[in-house]
Amino acid sequence: MNNFERVTPTPAQEQQALAWLSLLHDQPGSADQAAFSHWLQADPAHAEAYSQAQVLWELSEGPARTLADEDALALQGYLNAMGKSRRSTVGRWSGALAMAACLLLMISLGTGWQPSRWIDDLGADFVSAPGEIRTVTLADQSQVTLDADSAIAVDFSRGERHVQLRRGTVFFSVTHTGQPFVVDAEKGQARVLGTQFEVRLQPRGAQVTVLSGRVGVTADKNAEQQILTAGQQVAYGEGSAEKLHAVDSEAQLAWRQGWLNYYKATLADVVQDLRRYYPGRIVMLNDELAARRVSGSFPSRNPQAVLSSLQGVLGFEQHQVLGHLIILR
Repeated sequence: MNNFERVTPTPAQEQQALAWLSLLHDQPGSADQAAFSHWLQADPAHAEAYSQAQVLWELSEGPARTLADEDALALQGYLNAMGKSRRSTVGRWSGALAMAACLLLMISLGTGWQPSRWIDDLGADFVSAPGEIRTVTLADQSQVTLDADSAIAVDFSRGERHVQLRRGTVFFSVTHTGQPFVVDAEKGQARVLGTQFEVRLQPRGAQVTVLSGRVGVTADKNAEQQILTAGQQVAYGEGSAEKLHAVDSEAQLAWRQGWLNYYKATLADVVQDLRRYYPGRIVMLNDELAARRVSGSFPSRNPQAVLSSLQGVLGFEQHQVLGHLIILR
């Protein structure tokens, strides 16, 4: 083989390289060092895989530590929900070990390694997977369309029709029955009799967009209700609501047809949406890049193609590792 010909490691070899990288950052003994040297020389692809792992380590130690901490807390929440001890069953990882633990577990368990989803799904009645848009019909014949990576719980047992948005974004087409239809999201509510509207969870609250009809939105149980009509939107969080405003609701809701539309949105917001359609993780390392503004219409079915298109315009670096992790910087 030509000395300059680049070999492509297999996913298994990439995972082995990450395991060696983790071990070598944890004060290995002479036997471990000898075993690593033997593994490294056994196949040219091993050296390439280890080189990629070192680049990944340098690129993503900070964000991966954050992901590891978030996953650790989510796991503890899962155990608490199952009635387990609150003692430190899942401890906080730190530094390089956090990166290694997060990446190794994330890759070895594939797309399932996102414990926060487990918590949301634990009490959910309907769930959509990453990349899946799912429409279901409720017992009252109302139709609910879940955007990718979303979850709801339904309760019609209290004289009112209650739906809790546990994750993601959902579009409701509500059948008029005379009973109120209430969507709980974070600490607020959207209350209707018959209408079409969207409720979208956000990092610190939720957003309601009305396509037709009227929706009463409250930021929490003690807040004043705001009445939205067709083409209006309001966001709320932490007990208070912003001022409602007019929007192009058809463009806002185009995700139902597989399109994501933006006008002067931050790249961080675009990436946040793309994460729901990508089966792994997307990590952004550059805060200045995250604040850049983006306008356009993009197909939601291919997040990697969207990122490549944006890369050509904004000029950021994009690294794909192990088939499940995309790093932007």
